[in-house]
Amino acid sequence: MLRLISNFAKDDSGATAIEYALIACGISLAIIATVQGLGSTLNGRYAAVNTSLK
Repeated sequence: MLRLISNFAKDDSGATAIEYALIACGISLAIIATVQGLGSTLNGRYAAVNTSLK
């Protein structure tokens, strides 16, 4: 039983998958924040062009 617990504590095969998932999540959040910021900037520019054309 002690050997089973020891082997379980030493096993880190799932840690890599979790790390990759956390990295992918961080990259996704950065992309979402950038796209939202860019979208509001573009919306303001289109509104200014629309106003100047009227």
